[in-house]
Amino acid sequence: METLMGKVFITFVVVVMVRWGWKLLNWVWLKPKKLEKWLRNEGYKGNSYKLPLGDMLEVATILKEGRSKPMMTFTHDITSYALPFDHHIISKYGEKSFVWFGPHPRMYIMDPELIKEILLRPNDFQKPRLEPIRDSLVGGLPVTEGQKWIKHRRIINPAFNYQNVKNMFSAIISGCNDMIHKWEHLIDQSGSIELDVRPYIDSLAGELISRTAFGSSYEDGKKIFEIQKEQLDLVFQMFVMLLIPGRRFIPTRANNKFKKNVSEIRSLLMKIINNKKSAITKGEGKCDDLLGILLESNSKEIEESGVGLSMEEVIDECKFFYIAGSETTSNLIIWTMVCLSLHPEWQLRAREEIIQVIGDKELDYEGLKNLKILTMILNEVLRLYPPVVMLTRETHKETKLGNMMIPPGVMLSLPTMHVHHDPQIWGDDVKEFNPERFSQGIINATNGKGSTPFLPFSSGPRVCVGQNLAMTEAKIAMTMILQRFSFELSPSYKHSPFVVITLPPQFGAHLILRKIS
Repeated sequence: METLMGKVFITFVVVVMVRWGWKLLNWVWLKPKKLEKWLRNEGYKGNSYKLPLGDMLEVATILKEGRSKPMMTFTHDITSYALPFDHHIISKYGEKSFVWFGPHPRMYIMDPELIKEILLRPNDFQKPRLEPIRDSLVGGLPVTEGQKWIKHRRIINPAFNYQNVKNMFSAIISGCNDMIHKWEHLIDQSGSIELDVRPYIDSLAGELISRTAFGSSYEDGKKIFEIQKEQLDLVFQMFVMLLIPGRRFIPTRANNKFKKNVSEIRSLLMKIINNKKSAITKGEGKCDDLLGILLESNSKEIEESGVGLSMEEVIDECKFFYIAGSETTSNLIIWTMVCLSLHPEWQLRAREEIIQVIGDKELDYEGLKNLKILTMILNEVLRLYPPVVMLTRETHKETKLGNMMIPPGVMLSLPTMHVHHDPQIWGDDVKEFNPERFSQGIINATNGKGSTPFLPFSSGPRVCVGQNLAMTEAKIAMTMILQRFSFELSPSYKHSPFVVITLPPQFGAHLILRKIS
């Protein structure tokens, strides 16, 4: 009997090992080679699959080299610097090319019409599967799918509607005034100053999202912002490790610090959320910030359907507020100041419009809407320096796209930056800073291709829910800066738009500021 049981156990172990061995072989070799054959039959070109990391070692090497130095000259033709590996592959193999992220191929989709089709079909082309590090960093709406996404979007939408963004106007003004007073104090002594504006604008963006998201709790919110900034740098350090199964359990310094920060952010957000809920319950708190509006909307959802967002889901949405809100606003303001420093004629035109429209009056929401030249400038900055340079999607079943039937398990890269820098869409002056192209609106700026190729906030049903708030913050900040300062590039400025989730200037933004008397 014991001998029989022993044989059964050994047989069971062998079967399990063979089964798992087959799954492993299929995952790291058979399926990738099958997908590579399909890609090549469809006319796509790329490196041959290399077990087990694909192109990732080469990606890491090129990114590390690119991150170590700024661009040699100032140019708005930044694709080769900001996305060095993608640029290398597309230059080598053409627009119909692919790369390997471990055993997963990622094909580039450059045709604006195909991109439009993908973004209009979010159920067929979903965000890449769950990624613990990515999801713990961003969380919330950007990484949910299906019915869960529909519920989250329905609950969150009220926080970003026209009236609520308008109600946040005074909080945004207050934050911008604080930064401007710091600059004025620095300049008072000398009349002008050379300054790296990036840390000030990063701090401003963190304060703006803290004020608009958490109201009176914005000091606690600023701590979260500081930790989130550190998380972005840690993700870059862990880039290659992201593809290793079980990587989050490897006890590296970066991994341990990342997990510690995740726990600290959660604790801080839990405290803020509980304080807000308690204040609302006691009638002491207003629902006039993003968190208050979110909690109010969530309560209505629970009353109507019986199911709303859990505490963990509310925490995730708050993390999304931070990473999306602060990074997008900060980068847009910084790159606008850099572009207007290099193109003083547009700085002058924007300032003259502000004087004409606003004059000596106090800045208000309606006046902001009438700043047409500033809107054109911001759109051109978003075209040249988009906050999200690459959108990614994935097939989970055989899916038709154009003339192709894409098998499951293929990732799709929609390279926003490449589309924004395509001369066939934007004209021969595509590499130049020319806000005039937006003088008749976005739809008329693309040589008859409509608004589809302009993707700074994505497009379709999953367009960024916070784009109106980000644009409002940037317009207010730039209006107040232009009213009080003129600025130009410092000789120490180093052009360095390098991707770390978003597109910050990695070596700062050194400008010379002069106070306007």
